[in-house]
Amino acid sequence: MTDDEQPAGQPSEKRPIWVLLTPAGRSPRVLLLAALTGLLTGAAVAAFDQTTGTVLLGRIQRAPLAVQALGPLCGLLLAAAVLKWVGGGASPATADDYVRNFHTHDQRLSLRAAPAKVLAAVATLGAGTPLGYEGPSIYMGAIIGSGLQRRMSSVFSRRDAKVLLVAGAAAGVAAIFKAPATGAIFALEVPYQDDLARNMLLPALVGAAMGYVTFAALVTTTSPLLAIKGAPPFDLRDLGGALVIGILAGIGARAFAALIRAAKRLSARLNPFVGAAGAGIILGALIVAGRAISDQPLAIGPGYQAIRWATDPTHGVLLVAGLLLIRTLAVPVALAGGGVGGLFIPLVVEGALVGRLCGSAFGQPGSSLFPVIGIAAFLGAGYRVPLAALMFVAESTGRPEFVVPGLIAAVAAQLLMGRASVSAYQQARQAGHLERRFQLPLADVVRTDIATLAPTATVADLFNHLRVGPRRSSVAVVDQGRYVGMARLDDMQDLAQDQWADTTVAEIMRTDVAAASPSWTFRQALAAMERADVDELAVVDGDRLTGIVSSSDILRLHDLFEQATEDGRDLGV
Repeated sequence: MTDDEQPAGQPSEKRPIWVLLTPAGRSPRVLLLAALTGLLTGAAVAAFDQTTGTVLLGRIQRAPLAVQALGPLCGLLLAAAVLKWVGGGASPATADDYVRNFHTHDQRLSLRAAPAKVLAAVATLGAGTPLGYEGPSIYMGAIIGSGLQRRMSSVFSRRDAKVLLVAGAAAGVAAIFKAPATGAIFALEVPYQDDLARNMLLPALVGAAMGYVTFAALVTTTSPLLAIKGAPPFDLRDLGGALVIGILAGIGARAFAALIRAAKRLSARLNPFVGAAGAGIILGALIVAGRAISDQPLAIGPGYQAIRWATDPTHGVLLVAGLLLIRTLAVPVALAGGGVGGLFIPLVVEGALVGRLCGSAFGQPGSSLFPVIGIAAFLGAGYRVPLAALMFVAESTGRPEFVVPGLIAAVAAQLLMGRASVSAYQQARQAGHLERRFQLPLADVVRTDIATLAPTATVADLFNHLRVGPRRSSVAVVDQGRYVGMARLDDMQDLAQDQWADTTVAEIMRTDVAAASPSWTFRQALAAMERADVDELAVVDGDRLTGIVSSSDILRLHDLFEQATEDGRDLGV
């Protein structure tokens, strides 16, 4: 009984204040579990950051050049060994695992590979390989959220199947970047190129906030992630420069994404130890080249030191361009070698260097504005996350006034990216129920308990066959187990009834209708039916008939309503 139905004179049942304060449609227990996910993720990321960055990478950065050059080789080989023998052949993917699992509605992240991936990330990044810490941070948060949701599955509805996965990923990004809003937006934005994950905003915000607070409590920090000097004003000329940077960053990000995708494909084909050895040798050479540019280790680590060095106006354009080339080559080489790390910060570094070069071209080599604009454009385009990129600029620099020119550059870069991205698992947009249904495999609705006719059967046999049993409009014709065509009721209409007994099915059956493959999707089958103007298709494996599918099997409306009810959505009817 609801409050509106409560009999007069009887007090309505009192509910706890924490229930009343919870937004409609969201269980308070879900938000509490999102907070717990953020807390655990923040602690895990803090331990990872201190072990990998402060202890291991800190020693590499202070070591002689020979040790720095050998670091990535040792780290990649160790990572390959851990993934193979501890992780059972696990892939080096981290952030990609989050995106891929987000779109796999009936599976959760595998916990078996988690320890190996984290250890491999420590080996890769602690040895100085130029990848970002956010990839493992996202992965750890997603694993923690997925594991917690597995244990507390009774708390969650069908629509919340991935809610703690998202909350954990948001907490991981928020913690490692000390940017809670960036973490929440990135976790919601990265699964899609032109959309956001829906119904998960509050858990993502709660997880990101708790991840940040926990990390900040364990790792003392007060300064912005990217140190920006001054607060230069911008005018219309600078806004025009932002547009130019956006165009250049869009072109650059598209090329960089192609390199990243090629490197990931190469890594999957290579023997992991061969790939690690080859990549380690190349990275060693690039580290030596980086020391030729500066006496600082600019080619190792995630790249914050490279940004600080490049934004110093005393360093010439040719040196900055050389550093850009080295960092551009180093990242795909590290991925091809099986390195476990993220791409968020490498994109940030690329954007900052492009912006610095543009600032020099515009006669402002010491301006902080152009590197920041480059970050927003390159990161937003490369990962297809313009909102997260703009928020990252505001939070990591402590200068929200840079958002307006960053927005102009980010939009221009997005327009030039097309459908390219550094992640192969992003989808264009969140599909509606019918669209998701059309993408299902045809095998889900194929009827296999069907009767068939031989080519020598008569049209009278066909009529009698269609008149009895389930109402059908066509029958598959099979000759000694081989599918040869479809005989339909409509094909009999031009034939006089006194000819039915003397006309064979082979004379009227249609052979111009393409048979469906079991691997087809609903959409492909419906398109084939529309082209041939039929309601049923034979499903054939090779030349052997495996079943029949009809348009009514695919578009059963009662299934649509049932599924929509389970998802907690309103169809508007």
